[in-house]
Amino acid sequence: MTALTLTNVNKSFGNVHVLKDITLEVEEGEFVVFVGPSGCGKSTLLRVIAGLEDASSGEINIGGQQVNLVPPSKRGIAMVFQSYALYPHLNVRGNMTLALKQEKQPKAVIEERVANASRMLNLEDYLDRYPSELSGGQRQRVAIGRAIVREPKLFLFDEPLSNLDAALRMNTRIEIANLHRALDASMIYVTHDQTEAMTLADKIVVLRDGRVEQTGTPMELYNNPANQFVAGFLGSPSMNFLPEGLLGSGQNTIGIRPEDLYLSDDGPLAARVSHVEKLGGDTNVIAKIHDHAVTARLFGQHAISEGQELRFAYAADKAYRFDAAGQRLR
Repeated sequence: MTALTLTNVNKSFGNVHVLKDITLEVEEGEFVVFVGPSGCGKSTLLRVIAGLEDASSGEINIGGQQVNLVPPSKRGIAMVFQSYALYPHLNVRGNMTLALKQEKQPKAVIEERVANASRMLNLEDYLDRYPSELSGGQRQRVAIGRAIVREPKLFLFDEPLSNLDAALRMNTRIEIANLHRALDASMIYVTHDQTEAMTLADKIVVLRDGRVEQTGTPMELYNNPANQFVAGFLGSPSMNFLPEGLLGSGQNTIGIRPEDLYLSDDGPLAARVSHVEKLGGDTNVIAKIHDHAVTARLFGQHAISEGQELRFAYAADKAYRFDAAGQRLR
């Protein structure tokens, strides 16, 4: 069964057309990530699904039911916000039980759901604490727990890790992935961070300027990007783009991923090093080929310094070609 279906969904704020004919499906149990740069419409799309914003046109179906006119509380969704949105005067237990009490769920059901969620999220020792007594990571787990206890048809996450430091982001990302496996629930997750998208998603939806650029599994999008935007957005460091004329002849653009550039004494690409990132297991070399900056990701440690002249080569079957409009040629 399909958990969510969007058909030609549009959203405008006055004369500003924010979402443009969005059509997609989320299957039962699927983890779908909306990714794209700031202003691409991903959070607006999530709010339209949740019912916090009305679609200007198009159809929204959740669990086989059209919900365009259904209020958020009746859509069978639970949303986790970037800001946690916890009630400061309620302890952890109170924050997690509030929605269930408003639904007039039986006391035994509430206690069972809170016990299950707190055990799943390692919050059992914090149920009597208040948000001010918790770390950022603990507050985010409470916000997730508040969503879990509602047993929704669809979980919606709006950039939930943005307020956490790097270490906590990684740990919480793993917790969310484990949670998805444990619940086998349908989840939509919004982020601008392509690493989160690549590591969490069953399916990625890449958005730009209110439109869907491409949809697919992380590796489908990484290996077979439809256009130059998707190719450059997914991957860290991002793909290098060079005029085809630098490599022989042609008016198109060549894309080469940093890991596909390698040092070669007789390589076709002469470069001058402008910066070196020594990461221990990897070395990122940022260099200039004529006036074009490129990054090479070299495995291991290398004695390379700024200003050094190097030559790079690449495997032809690892290169991508894009036309003047940025569309993939092969």
